[in-house]
Amino acid sequence: MSVSVQVLRGFEEGDFPALADLWVAVWRESGFAIDFEARRPWLAGRLAGHRASGGAIVVGLDGEGRPAGFVTIDPASGYLDQICVAPAERGSGLARILLDEAKRLSPDGIELDVNEANERARRFYAREGFVFVTMGASAQSGLPTLRLRWARS
Repeated sequence: MSVSVQVLRGFEEGDFPALADLWVAVWRESGFAIDFEARRPWLAGRLAGHRASGGAIVVGLDGEGRPAGFVTIDPASGYLDQICVAPAERGSGLARILLDEAKRLSPDGIELDVNEANERARRFYAREGFVFVTMGASAQSGLPTLRLRWARS
């Protein structure tokens, strides 16, 4: 585990390569049989589209000022599209810090889709108060997903 995250900040143009590296590394470890390296252009378009439509991208920096994770949230709709934390940051609390920031930016509620087979993520969201809404499928991979929702108590 690395030094704990000290700073959250908004996305800066120079962040994309580091965020894409994090995203690929995390998904490679997921066990899903998908070429995530080949999906970098998809991620670039996804993040650009998210920003263009008014979404926020919050970046968590490690103790040395390097991107260690990020979350995307659309404050208007409450949809959380991406949350990604570097493998070295597992157990550091960064995922919770990023999710708490998403909750702050979208206090009326958050919805997200999670791969049904991603047990680690499902346990995390359950601990954070998310509940099952409905089933679906990923438009990119066709894998089954679960729609989850969080609402302030």
